[in-house]
Amino acid sequence: MTNYKNKTVWITGASSGIGEALAHEFARQGARLILSARNEAELQRVADACGRPDTIIQPLDLGNHDSLPGIVQAVLAKAGQVDILVNNGGISQRSLVKNTVFEVDKKLINVNLLGTIALSKALLPHFLERKTGHFVVITSLTGKFGTPLRSAYAAAKHGLHGFFDSLRAEVWRDNVQVTLVCPGFVSTKVSVNALTGDGSPQGLMDNATHQGLSPDALAKKILRDVLKGKIEVYYGGRELLGVYVKRFFPNLFAKMLQKAKVT
Repeated sequence: MTNYKNKTVWITGASSGIGEALAHEFARQGARLILSARNEAELQRVADACGRPDTIIQPLDLGNHDSLPGIVQAVLAKAGQVDILVNNGGISQRSLVKNTVFEVDKKLINVNLLGTIALSKALLPHFLERKTGHFVVITSLTGKFGTPLRSAYAAAKHGLHGFFDSLRAEVWRDNVQVTLVCPGFVSTKVSVNALTGDGSPQGLMDNATHQGLSPDALAKKILRDVLKGKIEVYYGGRELLGVYVKRFFPNLFAKMLQKAKVT
């Protein structure tokens, strides 16, 4: 693939934040869009702003796993084909393990990990039949190392790396690609909507999140690296150092986390 012109791109979590920015950038580069999230009105707003009358709006809830195979079939009936699935939908977390009820852990893993797996598995036969396709999975630097206040979120993101690394090793002969995208702090409402220990949203913007990468700048970087076929990419500021310190100096990294002020 040399460009996105006339490619059909399905984006989950497309109603705000990174997903919305990706929708705008894919549209700018000539792609046909399928936009999914729970909030249909917000999806319509994003679709209108992207300015492509052929955009398909397909509401879905990643926590409702049983509905996803039928939604995939409905999307394929409307679109004919999907070239790229951007697994971006999810929920973040801001709570200590000791203060988090187990139902919240389950919700984070059901949406962020199992919902993404369920949707991808439902679309996989289409990719295999066509002998082409690309899974773009928006994980997080938290998929490479855990931090305080992110226990179940980190578990889900680590799980995405394990699943999609395995999938990549199985399907490369069928020309199906996998790109794992690991952003650090991005200036979205992810921290405002993050779940606290009882399952309620935090309702506050973290300072680190507020000062993070702009979603528009991140979207441009992601499209560039997906087009290059990169298998795993990292974006962010100083937090990127955590990937390498954890890899080469795990004891030092553990001590750094003990002293870090994490929000």
